[in-house]
Amino acid sequence: MDTVLTASSRKAETLYFQLAEDLAQAIANGTLQPGEKLPSIRKLSAQRQVSLSTVMEAYRELEDRGLIEARPQSGFYVRITRAFVAPELTQPPQKPSDVVVDPLLAPAELARLHDLKVDFGLAILSPKLFPNQAIQRILAQVTRHDPDILADYGKPIGDVELRRQIARRALTWGGQIDADEILITHGALEALNLCLRAVTQPGDVVAIESPAYFGLLQILESFQLKALEIPTHPQTGISIEALELATRNGQVKACVLLPNFSNPLGSLMPDDNKRRLVELLESRNVPLIEDDIYGEFFYHGERPRPAKAFDRTGNVMLIASFTKMVAPAFRVGWVVAGRWHRELEQLKFINTYSTPLPLQRAIARFLENGGYDHHLRRLRRACADQVNAAVSAIQRYFPADTRLHVPQGGYVLWVELGGNVDTLELLQRALAEGIAFTPGPLFSPSRSYRNCLRICCVEPWTVRHEKAIQRLGELAAVRG
Repeated sequence: MDTVLTASSRKAETLYFQLAEDLAQAIANGTLQPGEKLPSIRKLSAQRQVSLSTVMEAYRELEDRGLIEARPQSGFYVRITRAFVAPELTQPPQKPSDVVVDPLLAPAELARLHDLKVDFGLAILSPKLFPNQAIQRILAQVTRHDPDILADYGKPIGDVELRRQIARRALTWGGQIDADEILITHGALEALNLCLRAVTQPGDVVAIESPAYFGLLQILESFQLKALEIPTHPQTGISIEALELATRNGQVKACVLLPNFSNPLGSLMPDDNKRRLVELLESRNVPLIEDDIYGEFFYHGERPRPAKAFDRTGNVMLIASFTKMVAPAFRVGWVVAGRWHRELEQLKFINTYSTPLPLQRAIARFLENGGYDHHLRRLRRACADQVNAAVSAIQRYFPADTRLHVPQGGYVLWVELGGNVDTLELLQRALAEGIAFTPGPLFSPSRSYRNCLRICCVEPWTVRHEKAIQRLGELAAVRG
């Protein structure tokens, strides 16, 4: 009788997997010690009489397991696993507060004002990670096929080809979205602006994660909205229990969250929590504005579902964008606004009227021809490698009382230092040496998290990044 091989048994029969198992066993029994350098790819290839690619795949497998790490221009080493102290639920103030953001602390402003050697502040991926040539070719094809497209304003709702592609992709996470429910915007930022304008007015209270993305805080400030910070766990996201208490008296008029790989915490809300979140806010008649711009940046397994997947009444307004994944210069985002679709379409009409049609069409073709999925696989791998390298460096060089949650997706790290470290002061010392990061107080309207900082892992890791983390660790160790 034929034997049906499972995926795992087929994998086990490959040469690279057997080599990885042998090395993993050597690490487990102490033959290979933490911090010890592994043989070079060429040397191990000769020793085991296997191809270079087989050794490379074996090392990749061990990296994925967290057993080894690549050090720039040095080679592969057994990973030093110093366990971080587990982060805890944040404890922000319990009352709403006015929002005032210091523009001088924004990463873009820091980059403009200082001569930086390494910039960990901006959450903008390296140009090397985008499919620039492919997008350029598609854009040329679009304009060549339809020369009149450059004279077409397009429609406020957006290009039907792109909306159909978005609706088709939503099926991967169980989304039953019609193309006519989707509104194309100038990136996620315009979508967020439109959603808040549709459901709030000056003086209203908006519930947010704590810490929260400073760009959101800037929008709340410009709209004269008050922010109510909700306790948030770096691993599982916002506390549903705390949100339930906060929404009892009717003061909260909207809730803005990033359930999938939030910025800056990197938290991922479990599906059960997302379901409870949607049901709670629906029962309280509080609209949920869900920003899912990092939802595609998962490292392993399947794409996490947005909270929108559990919405049955149109109370969730789902925002996403192609800016961080495909073409930052295009600024093409989208929103499914649920029962506020008509209001958003009207606001879009008077705000910017439409999003440039050639750019929408180019992205639609990229999604249609399969290039998008291929690109995403490469992008996720690159982000995971960059984050893992940064985590490993922080483990080696930062003070022993550092707290850090290692996210399952995205490309930002939230680092909590000892309580007497002031990251605003640390930033000034780091800037003097050409190193930038984003200090914790920028992510809180109450100016909390003075001992925290955000590290953005946006470039392929090099010795330059390694040395910058080492220097940051040394500066952070200077107390008092």
